[in-house]
Amino acid sequence: MKPAFFAIVGAQFFSSLADSALFILCVSLVTTLAFPEWMTPMLKMGFVLSYILLAPFAGAFADMFPKGRVMLVTNTIKMFGCSLILAKANPLLAYGIVGFGASAYSPAKYGILAEVLPARRLVAANGWIEGTTVVAMILGTILGGLISANQHTIAWLLKMAPAYPGMAGTPLRAAVAVIVLTYFIAGVLNLCVVNAGTRYAKARRSLPSLLLDFYRCNSTLWRDREGRVSLGVTSLFWGAGMVLQILLLAWAQSALGLGLDKAAALQGVFALGVVIGAAIAGKTVPLVRSMSVMPVGIVLGVALCAMVFVHTVQVALPLLLAIGMLAGLFVVPMNAILQHRGHSLMSAGQSIAVQNFNENLAILAMTASYAMALQVKLEMNTVLVLLGILIALATLYLRAVANTAQHA
Repeated sequence: MKPAFFAIVGAQFFSSLADSALFILCVSLVTTLAFPEWMTPMLKMGFVLSYILLAPFAGAFADMFPKGRVMLVTNTIKMFGCSLILAKANPLLAYGIVGFGASAYSPAKYGILAEVLPARRLVAANGWIEGTTVVAMILGTILGGLISANQHTIAWLLKMAPAYPGMAGTPLRAAVAVIVLTYFIAGVLNLCVVNAGTRYAKARRSLPSLLLDFYRCNSTLWRDREGRVSLGVTSLFWGAGMVLQILLLAWAQSALGLGLDKAAALQGVFALGVVIGAAIAGKTVPLVRSMSVMPVGIVLGVALCAMVFVHTVQVALPLLLAIGMLAGLFVVPMNAILQHRGHSLMSAGQSIAVQNFNENLAILAMTASYAMALQVKLEMNTVLVLLGILIALATLYLRAVANTAQHA
């Protein structure tokens, strides 16, 4: 791997770490401000809405400039959104602005991989990106729990305040300072790849042209056999994964009796499993055999259903590790296929924008469904079983589509 690749991985890690820590801080604020329970998934819905609305333009924007530069600018937008909390902005607004930055960051982050690496390295590269991204998400969740709900950590931060005057004042200011610093580290790493990537001559186009081209790219990827299956899998994975991220916090508190900070820490086991699964996929699954991991999705759905029988931390730990491994092994090869087919059929930025549109549409639909489940007070075990069944049945269907297309 090239040094620029590891700079990209590092920048992505710290940016995602800050995103996840900010989410937990916003969850804490929603609770403190006495919003209804269904407002928690609304935070994620506001975050992903930008991905959907800006999808026709985000890819073109990422292709207009070197993608390392785009990553730097959009990371700065995230930092600004986080800082708005200090101005007493609504958490939904602050996190929504971070989502606006992330919607343009993602096509640059993934698109640059296909530009700086050969196709044979994409599965391994995605193993790195997906593994470190999920680790960042979970470690960020842990960090968010520590700086927003753990009294010992908050006391330590306030004790450090005299050495860093910008952190002085309140626990909220200290927490925001930690997250802004994390975004700043990501920005420094972005400087190492600020001019990396390809610039496309036709990136500057009119609004009607962008919308028409996005529709064409979306249709092209769905009509392609490998593109259709991999796009369906990744959309299913991220839609279910985002619900699971929120659901695990509530499950750990209700089923295992853990506090918010310890519930967030428990997700580190899931992250470790994803990293192991992603590493196994990167080492053992070549691009040409990526479709062979489809049965893993069925097992993943069954494993989620098994969570309803868990009531102790001792049993939860190995189960979450196994679920994480299955998830990493399942999604990394599919993501590599999607990037390869997208880069072959259209520009790198546009293909990732199409991917983001479909994946975040799935996230929006599934988080909205989860919010409705909370509103009607559906039991958590019922939600877990429904989520597991959805993953298993959808994977069965997509596997049948792949097999039919192969023998056609």
